[in-house]
Amino acid sequence: SQRYKKQAKDIMKRRIITLLMIVPFLVSSCGNNQSKKGESNEQIKEETTDMEKKLAFAPESLPEEPIFEIITSEGTITVLLYKDTPLHRDNFVKLASESFYDGILFHRVINGFMIQTGDPLTKDPANAPKFGTGGPGYTVPAEFVAEHNHKKGALAAARLGDMANPKRASSGSQFYIVQDERTCAQLDGAYTVFGETLDGFEVIDKIASVQTDQRDKPVKEIKIITIKPVI
Repeated sequence: SQRYKKQAKDIMKRRIITLLMIVPFLVSSCGNNQSKKGESNEQIKEETTDMEKKLAFAPESLPEEPIFEIITSEGTITVLLYKDTPLHRDNFVKLASESFYDGILFHRVINGFMIQTGDPLTKDPANAPKFGTGGPGYTVPAEFVAEHNHKKGALAAARLGDMANPKRASSGSQFYIVQDERTCAQLDGAYTVFGETLDGFEVIDKIASVQTDQRDKPVKEIKIITIKPVI
């Protein structure tokens, strides 16, 4: 929509003008020179450094509808996350800040339908028979919003089928991006749509058109290099 396009342009303009840098999230407050009882200054320094390394950016620094670049081996897809699906938005932000998606493959690709990713098991080829079954160990409650449909580029959460998952809770990490809205329209109201593509539609089509095996897994590995916010 025009609103989202304008928001993306404004953010990019601010990015160019101010060259803002993301400040690492610090668990301990600045200027605190008091050592923890029983711990040396060196130990505290190591713990703080470890915490800084865990987060690629500060989640609390992002706007209500953050914009992310999904940088893949085939190009970059820029997406906006909706504020009215806050559970899915916050979960995606959390995982991206932890670099959870780095190195994960697109494990299910169907040309004329959608492209799916987000399974951490795909980081190890030995797990190939189990691709599509992995996650962070939890699910996210469904957040169905009538106006968020499966248009081209829609970002939606994968999930188990209704028989095993009657409340239609979403996978904790797996998501798909719509390539063809006509074939995906049947999913409206059944799978949570929590974002949309702003740029990179040609990358979606490129990934969707690759050669796949009988399980819809790309023959050539297509992976997420990283997911980072546009500031």
